[in-house]
Amino acid sequence: MTHALFLEDAYRQSAPGRVIGLTGEGGIILDQSLFYATSGGQPGDAGHLDWAGGSTPIATAVKGEGGIILVPEAGAILPPEGAEVTQVIDWAPRFGHMRVHTALHLLSVVIPRPVTGGAISADRGRLDFDMEAPPEDREAIEAALNDLVARDLPVTEEWITDAELDARPDLVKTMSVAPPRGAGRVRLVRIGEGAAQIDLQPCGGTHVRRTAEIGALRLGKIEKKGRQNRRVYLHLA
Repeated sequence: MTHALFLEDAYRQSAPGRVIGLTGEGGIILDQSLFYATSGGQPGDAGHLDWAGGSTPIATAVKGEGGIILVPEAGAILPPEGAEVTQVIDWAPRFGHMRVHTALHLLSVVIPRPVTGGAISADRGRLDFDMEAPPEDREAIEAALNDLVARDLPVTEEWITDAELDARPDLVKTMSVAPPRGAGRVRLVRIGEGAAQIDLQPCGGTHVRRTAEIGALRLGKIEKKGRQNRRVYLHLA
């Protein structure tokens, strides 16, 4: 299986790798991946691979049976199996995903309702909440979000076992997306620390190190999606 470098350091922009497989559809599998694979509402990373005698642009990354699969742009040449490559991600969209993803965790704090879905892009995101009526005070929500950003809270992680997570179902906020399992342990993302902790939940995505890196936030549309679902959009200002 591919080793996920993005979980060790979300700020790393280039890294070596070795091609351990090529799929029948033209995907590339490396022994270790800097590219985040599409999941949990967060898009896969784009970028490029360089090796002796070649280079190929990567359109996205997805999860597959053999690990993380890098999907080249149409018509691109493929590195040979066994090739040593340098992988480089497109940093601007990745950093946007990190800022928005952390901002959505803050949104789940300010609106403490079960989450039924979500999506992330480089400049905005949205969460769907199990909530019959829309929030009454948009300005208060936006102000609370920007207050949490301004507090410059640390964003850290820890790992627990699957059994420990099963014993603490209160940690899971999402109703539609299961926590990332499969290796016997689950990653938790924490915002704040000690008495100032505001959030702790399972997450396999990439995040900023401190909430101040998110920057100013603007609350967008709030839409009704079904009888008891409200979709709330959040924009980087």
